[in-house]
Amino acid sequence: MACIFCDIISGKLPASLVYDHEDFLAFLDKKPLFHGHVLLVPRTHVATMTDLPRDPAAKIFAVAQDIARAVESAMEAEGTFVAINNRVSQSVPHLHMHIVPRKKGDGLKGFFWPRTKYASDQETDGVAARIRERL
Repeated sequence: MACIFCDIISGKLPASLVYDHEDFLAFLDKKPLFHGHVLLVPRTHVATMTDLPRDPAAKIFAVAQDIARAVESAMEAEGTFVAINNRVSQSVPHLHMHIVPRKKGDGLKGFFWPRTKYASDQETDGVAARIRERL
């Protein structure tokens, strides 16, 4: 199955590169939330964050820190939004981190989905317990 990010990594498709390393590649998103929106991808094809082995997972977050600093500085941003989708809302099935410059009042309101509430402290505790069990 064809992967657009693998095609960018191999050089088959053009991209505006901002970081080129033996393990990772970062380039501008073609449909950015804001100018300076960067996508950071591992060169090895993995679909989701949970598919990435631990050593490269630690490394990709270190690279994301460096890119976030650079994006803030280059775009004169007040901060960044860093996000990873796993399967749901993942438009390309190749792990990628979004690093988006942010400024107060830029129009982006928190997360991109509606928020919910727990019905009670007991429900909250039950959800936390289920997650702990699986860890």
